[in-house]
Amino acid sequence: MNKLLHNLGVWAMDYVDAGLVHARSILAWSVPPEFSTGDPGKPTIVLIPGVYERWSFLRPIAERLNAAGYPISVVHGLGYNRRPIVETSERLARALSLVSANPAGRLIVAHSKGGLVGKHMLVSFSEDLHLRGLVAVCTPFAGSRYARYVLGQTLRAFIPTHETIVSLGSNTSVNAKIVSIFGGFDPHVPDGSVLIGATNVKLPVDGHFRILHRQETLDAVTDAVDLLVRSSAASAVLGAVAGDGTGEHTA
Repeated sequence: MNKLLHNLGVWAMDYVDAGLVHARSILAWSVPPEFSTGDPGKPTIVLIPGVYERWSFLRPIAERLNAAGYPISVVHGLGYNRRPIVETSERLARALSLVSANPAGRLIVAHSKGGLVGKHMLVSFSEDLHLRGLVAVCTPFAGSRYARYVLGQTLRAFIPTHETIVSLGSNTSVNAKIVSIFGGFDPHVPDGSVLIGATNVKLPVDGHFRILHRQETLDAVTDAVDLLVRSSAASAVLGAVAGDGTGEHTA
């Protein structure tokens, strides 16, 4: 009974938190000008919010990463991210392709559905967009069984047997470039956010929305971004060494 009451409390407070973020986003919708600045040696962070969310849900994380020297990219035109995952990925890719990439590349930081969009982008556009990895918070990589009980295609797209969920789940080629961060009880992702082959980080916090501004999450995301930057840099060095053996390359 105590666990049930705890979970109901988390669920209620999660919606209160989401409502407050929506309200604040109306009053402070503009992107801080300092987001465009950062250390030229660090990749640009591309923010992808979850369904029914705007970029402001990720604002605490963006501010923390920007303070650490990472430039932040906010892509407008997604609305409340209700379009299908693949369509959203393709729209984002087109928008990013119109802007020259930071010499250090790009790295995606996403919440919930945004992590699925981010994984599709890694699978389909990594080379073209110079994507170095994905940090996903509370992403339903295996879908959510609750999606079966809702109306409308926006949320039913998270049914575990949906073709996009199955397709992304079966493609493990980019999982090593993903860090999945999640808490204990997530009222929207009941089966968890563990992704086989990725770096999985479980935090001692609960919730789906409130987790986004917890100190533990800000620390974990910053550590994850730094980890992916180091890992991709090491891979690039190894690749260069391997390619220097004969001086011959096959396109």
